[in-house]
Amino acid sequence: MSTPNTLGGYIRFLRVVRQVRVTHNVMSTHRVPVSGGPVEMRMRSKLIDQLEPEHIEILNESHKHNTPPGAETHFKVRIVSEKFDGKSLLKKHQMVHEVLKEELEAGVHALSIEAKTPSNWDKNVPLEPSPPCRGGFGL
Repeated sequence: MSTPNTLGGYIRFLRVVRQVRVTHNVMSTHRVPVSGGPVEMRMRSKLIDQLEPEHIEILNESHKHNTPPGAETHFKVRIVSEKFDGKSLLKKHQMVHEVLKEELEAGVHALSIEAKTPSNWDKNVPLEPSPPCRGGFGL
């Protein structure tokens, strides 16, 4: 995560750190790590900095595809932000794509997005992993 420059930025940073800890506890029960490789961490940092989420989950699903160990090419993101308020589903996805433009151009092959506002997010519904890939080279 980047270092906050202002008091408001620091407060948002602390809220997200607290949320990541909560997410880590929830995700740990599903055996999904909250910390990841450099691409995942850069994605998380950018989304936090630019969309100021109340909640964020990122799953690296590259292992479900014909990729080398440690690959960071396939991700599933759940992000809950007030910045999505009043936006269409398409616009929410465009906002996430714009934030992650560099990663998508530099090797992230697939990005599944669940973008919600705090008022339409059900905290009790876990982020379900995608089904296993049934295609790809050599399969």
